[in-house]
Amino acid sequence: MDAPVSSPALDLADTPFGLHSVWRTLSAANATLERFAWLGDQLAAAVWTRETREAETVYAQPGHHTLSCYIDGGYRTERQKLPGIYGAPSRLCALPGDHESRWWVRGHMHFMHLYFLPAHFTQRAVRELDQEPRELTLADRTYFEDERIAALCQTLANEDWADPEGRLRSNETAHEVLSLLLRSQGVRRPGAALKGGLAIATRRRLRDYIDAHLGEPLTLGALAEIACLSEYHLARMFRASFGQPPHAWIAAQRLERARTLLRTTDLPLAHIATACGYADASHFSHRFRDAFGAAPNAYRQALRNRGTAVPA
Repeated sequence: MDAPVSSPALDLADTPFGLHSVWRTLSAANATLERFAWLGDQLAAAVWTRETREAETVYAQPGHHTLSCYIDGGYRTERQKLPGIYGAPSRLCALPGDHESRWWVRGHMHFMHLYFLPAHFTQRAVRELDQEPRELTLADRTYFEDERIAALCQTLANEDWADPEGRLRSNETAHEVLSLLLRSQGVRRPGAALKGGLAIATRRRLRDYIDAHLGEPLTLGALAEIACLSEYHLARMFRASFGQPPHAWIAAQRLERARTLLRTTDLPLAHIATACGYADASHFSHRFRDAFGAAPNAYRQALRNRGTAVPA
C-alpha cells in the first residue's frame, strides 16, 4: 500500500503517475493542500482549500482523470465556457486526462480530488458494462449532481488516510466511486475505430468461462480453444479487447473475487483461496498482500470496522 503524505511540499517526481500539472496549477493559484494520500492501486486522493477574490485557473491535459467534489463553498466559481453555472457543496466535476479548461475562481472553496488513471476507469468496462475498454472514456462534466457519488466522496474525505485501516477503507470506497462513475459518466471515445480484437460473442464467452473457472487452473491453451484461435492470436486479441493480457486479467479477477468474498462472507481464508484459484491460504495471502498492501484478514477487519461486511 502506498504511504500517505500530508505535506503541501509533496515531491511527485517518483509517483506512479504524474500529478504535476494539477498540482502546480493549484499550488500556483493560492490553493492549500490539507491532506494527500496514495490509497493503493495507484489511486490518490487530496483535500484542498482556496480563498481568493477572483483569479483565472487553467487546467491543460493533465494525463490522468480527476473527480472533484466540493465539500464547502464554490458558490461563485464557474467554468468560462459555462458562464452563470456555479459550484456548491456536493457538486461534482469529472475531468478526463486530455481535457483543457479555464475557470473563474472566487471566494471560498473546500474540495476533494480523486486522481486515477484511464485504465482504472476503462478496465471495468468488460465486466460491468459488457464493452471494451478502448471504446470508453470519462465524460468532461462540470457541476453535475449524483447523491451516491457525493456521499462516497464525503466518506472518503472524512477517512483517516494516515491509518492503515483507513487507507484500506478508502481504497474500497474509491473503487466503488469509480464503478458508479463508469456507469453515469462513461462515454464512447470520440472517433473510436476498433480494429482487431475479439468478436463481441467471443469476448463474452471468454469472460464468462474465466468467471466460471476461477477456482481452477486456467491456461492460454484452454482459452485459445474456447475462442477457436491460436494461442498467439488469442494473446494479441485478448489484450486489445480486455485491456490486459490474459494472465493479468485472470489475476485481477481472482483478486476481485477474493475482495468480494472477504467483504461479504465469513468464509475461512482456505476456502476463499480455493474458490479463487490459489494453491493454498498462504499463497492467497501472499498475492493479496502484494496487491493491496495488507493481509486478507486485515482487509476484512478494516471493512467490518466501517460496517460494510455482510455475514454470509
